[in-house]
Amino acid sequence: MNVALILAGGSGQRMHQDIPKQFIPIHDKPVIIYTLEAFQNHEKIDAIEVVCLDGWHDMLRAYAKQFNISKLKWIVSGGATGQESIRSGVVNLRGHCRADDIVIIHDGIRPLVDVSVLTDVIETCEVYGNAVTAMPYNEQIFRIRDEHTTCEYIPREQIRRVATPQAYTFGKLDWAYEKAFSEKIGIYGSSYANTLMVDLGEVLHFSRGSDRNIKLTTRDDLELFKAYLQLGKDSWLK
Repeated sequence: MNVALILAGGSGQRMHQDIPKQFIPIHDKPVIIYTLEAFQNHEKIDAIEVVCLDGWHDMLRAYAKQFNISKLKWIVSGGATGQESIRSGVVNLRGHCRADDIVIIHDGIRPLVDVSVLTDVIETCEVYGNAVTAMPYNEQIFRIRDEHTTCEYIPREQIRRVATPQAYTFGKLDWAYEKAFSEKIGIYGSSYANTLMVDLGEVLHFSRGSDRNIKLTTRDDLELFKAYLQLGKDSWLK
């Protein structure tokens, strides 16, 4: 079984809107539904779990019914941090998933994940036990010497941009979050499932990413998302 674990527990303060950014309507459809539709329509996804902001569970159920997200099986509350939210989703899947089932973790505010990216992250995980979507980095990266100067750079050929979706076998994911929280490893700051795995000594495997797979963090990101939706309607583009 392949289960999508969708994170929709953030309040979206940087968006400066009255409602959480994952529920902002774009063309009469909330952002989270665009995300869920990508997993609903993918043939290799069997079930969906959403880690949702408290107070919005009923709204999410109503939207899922309205937009026919029939694969949505579980809605659970998030935690104070992203890592706590992932852990809540993992713990809820105990008793539902076998050790070799695949869990695909994805940000609910990345609504443009496409079929090829999802397919490749699943297939890579089937081979190696994990997969992290990645893209080359096309800008130059410098280490700072102080606030205003630098004398050292990182060759861009040695780095990758990683994002969600990420996929892990449930047994490994459950083990990792149990160990990480009991031993206080890799659960603070901007840590995520991928960094936690590396902190625990795991080797990660890259899968295909996409520049379209943007994360909606600011109002400008919303405008870019709208532009991508419009672009998709121009069938003459290669």
